[in-house]
Amino acid sequence: MISPPVRISDPDDPRIAAFRSVRERDLVGREGRFIAEGEVVLRVLLGSRLCRPVAVLIAETRLERLSGLLSALPDEVPLYVAPQAVIDAIAGFHLHRGILALGEPVARPSVAELLSGLPVRALVVGLFGIGNHDNMGGLFRNAAAFGADAVILNTDCCDPFYRKAIRVSVGASLVTPFARAGEGEDAVAALQSAGFEVLALSPSGATELRNLDPAPRTAVLFGAEGPGLPASVMDRVRTVRIDMAGGLDSLNVATASGIVLHHLAGR
Repeated sequence: MISPPVRISDPDDPRIAAFRSVRERDLVGREGRFIAEGEVVLRVLLGSRLCRPVAVLIAETRLERLSGLLSALPDEVPLYVAPQAVIDAIAGFHLHRGILALGEPVARPSVAELLSGLPVRALVVGLFGIGNHDNMGGLFRNAAAFGADAVILNTDCCDPFYRKAIRVSVGASLVTPFARAGEGEDAVAALQSAGFEVLALSPSGATELRNLDPAPRTAVLFGAEGPGLPASVMDRVRTVRIDMAGGLDSLNVATASGIVLHHLAGR
């Protein structure tokens, strides 16, 4: 049974302050919380063990159709309902999906804590300098699609909880365990100490992907498009390439991750 929704008629109502000016708040952050947008992502959030909803704001025209989904909201989570025009005024743009949820992670593990809880056979994705939120979302979507157990980010990566990253990932960043290395923390050393063979994807990699038989514990590293992975990382790990037709030597990082993770998962 859905708790009675709270009707909102004023975009300046203080009860929905966390949803106001969504794009501007994306830039300054939400003190550890995030915005999930749309029905599909809300469904993922409600089923996540790693994140939880804090509040939901929905257009009144969608309330009846989504009653089954909204019935899964915990009793303590307020459900705010408003006309579409008020929703748009709150968000600061036309929100055609008509659904916003405020969420937060249940916990933020360290790299060591995350790795220590992984199974004997595990696949980890390591990301270095990924600053594009579309790529971050695509990387998390591929990690989830091919069964990666965790994602490790270095300090230069953008936030997987950024609204656009969550949307592009179709909610995968809400259900895929991840940790961010702290300033000065050596993520490669942490992976190697945890028994992972660390692979680095590069156009100049020594091993062609088709010839790679992964170890029971494998971590594969991806860098930003253009600069790629730092030489200080590449020099310490096994390098892998994807052979391509003449004239091209690289792919979009999210596309490349899908090819690599598909191969590793299949082995």
